[in-house]
Amino acid sequence: MRRRAFLTAAVAGTAGALTAFGTAPAFAHDRRVLHVRPGDSVQAAVDAVDGPGWTIVVHPGTYREVVNIPVGTVDLTLRGATRDPRDAVIVYDHANGTQKPDGSGTYGTAGSATFTSAAPGLTVHGLTIANDWLRADHPEITGTQAVAAYITGDRSSFSRVRLLAHQDTLFADTTALTAFDRQYYRDCYIEGNVDFVFGRATAVFERCHFHTLDRDVTFKPEGMVFAPATARANPYGFLAVRSRVTSGAEDAAYKIARPWVPSYETTAWPSLVVRETELGPGIDAVAPYTNMREAYPWQSMRFREYRNTGPGALISVPENRPQLTDAEAEVHTRETYLGDWSPCA
Repeated sequence: MRRRAFLTAAVAGTAGALTAFGTAPAFAHDRRVLHVRPGDSVQAAVDAVDGPGWTIVVHPGTYREVVNIPVGTVDLTLRGATRDPRDAVIVYDHANGTQKPDGSGTYGTAGSATFTSAAPGLTVHGLTIANDWLRADHPEITGTQAVAAYITGDRSSFSRVRLLAHQDTLFADTTALTAFDRQYYRDCYIEGNVDFVFGRATAVFERCHFHTLDRDVTFKPEGMVFAPATARANPYGFLAVRSRVTSGAEDAAYKIARPWVPSYETTAWPSLVVRETELGPGIDAVAPYTNMREAYPWQSMRFREYRNTGPGALISVPENRPQLTDAEAEVHTRETYLGDWSPCA
């Protein structure tokens, strides 16, 4: 087992196992815990994990680094040490068009992420993940997507996590085109401007707060909250339930969503259900959806709403707001989307 100076608790009570300095008696005898404090590296803690079921506790501070959790790091828990997710911040500033230091090209959208995980069973709780790259600071870069988190592993769970960026904040994707990997977000705060929750994962957002940022532009819409890219064979895409959408922009400046049909997966059939969610005045109530490409009109996608409230939810033009029937709504639930997986709330 590899040691790091930041380890303050590890496996105890197991034959041949390491008990690191500072082991806290409050930890269960089979609990493996690593602590990260200012001056330490979250990535180094991830690299020190050598089996399933580890917990990394991130203490208050700003950790300016890129964190990558590989697919083999199974059932990892990463959590903030305090009750306030603003206390522990993981942040970096790569964009799609940022040149790599080795001269091999740019990072691309997925590669721009501050936090990347392909690991199954990931649990993240009580911290902030951000990408603070700004268009205004880099007028020479045209690839302006700058991802905070790129998540692909099945059974990835986030609670009380703040996800902050501008364009493409959360890339909720899957490990392969044919995989229907599941993700769950509860009591999270997610902010951005253009397509800031996007990807092809089966993802449930429960009691989350989505906030649209103001943009210094003259055109409308200023942006969209969701851009799902669900595989055609997948019956379930994004589900937002009992959430809310607020805005820092003027009224009706934002759309709920537009469909993303990637050039590498032109058979995609984007799916989004927004139900029992409060939509603020920043959402265009008359025409809440738009197209990314005219060849894939939003009307042909699986976009539905159910019992939403607020000024952005007014149904003034019914054909612009497809609604679930009561019977259909019984299918579009967390339990149906997540199947045999019951993440801890």
